[in-house]
Amino acid sequence: MKQYLYLLVGIICIQCGQQKTVDPIKAEKELATANEIMKEEPKETNYPGWLNVDFIMGQFDPATHEQFDKIPNEMSNQAGRYMQKDALQSFKKMFNAAKANGINLKVVSATRNFGYQKGIWERKWNGSTLLEGKTNAAKKFTDFVERAIAILRYSSMPGSSRHHWGTDIDINAFNNAYFESGKGLKEFEWLNANASKFGFCRPYTTLGSDRDSGYQEEKWHWSYTPVSTLCTSYAKEHLENSMIKGFLGSETAEKIDIKNNYILGISSKCK
Repeated sequence: MKQYLYLLVGIICIQCGQQKTVDPIKAEKELATANEIMKEEPKETNYPGWLNVDFIMGQFDPATHEQFDKIPNEMSNQAGRYMQKDALQSFKKMFNAAKANGINLKVVSATRNFGYQKGIWERKWNGSTLLEGKTNAAKKFTDFVERAIAILRYSSMPGSSRHHWGTDIDINAFNNAYFESGKGLKEFEWLNANASKFGFCRPYTTLGSDRDSGYQEEKWHWSYTPVSTLCTSYAKEHLENSMIKGFLGSETAEKIDIKNNYILGISSKCK
């Protein structure tokens, strides 16, 4: 290989009219340098300072976090909900545009930190909240992995929810059927036609369309991509299944591969 390199350099020099003697030691050093450059890892995305593993996992209080603002009461079905500032500003524009078209958008869920999500998850885990209003998971699923997968149809494990990020909101209802007729259908059609103009996408489309794993379809769930794509990328690079713990059933996270099958199991339009 080295002899070939020396010969090649010599040929190039002759062809360019500069008949110079190749220094074998210098050429070897240059080859070693080139090899080291090829081995270098690609540079990491330049993430904002507030974005870290604790943030991705919802380990903060949105009421005191500098990136968050409270959603105006007229835009939410409940006071005291929060969104990331940029996401909220864009949602306000979308809210006003929809209102001008006779469409009323209400946030029915927004930022949920780890503790909030833990409460949702554990109530479903122990059966005090029925799955989809009818199934006691604790009684029906004695196998913990099966129980976790049943809850994961529509609810995230604490530490793995996009609602931790302040970029994702649920709009108007938690029922796909609501958006399939009447007023709900008009709202859904308006969002499908216009949400992207304001930076929002729907991460949980029908399974099998443009994603093959993750939660069931959620027609109510919308994500602000200018920020959520950064969070998704950070989670892909830095979050591990073993970090997702601190709640009932957390030992199933690695067995199910929450990171790849759920956190990254989103529509291609949201990546």
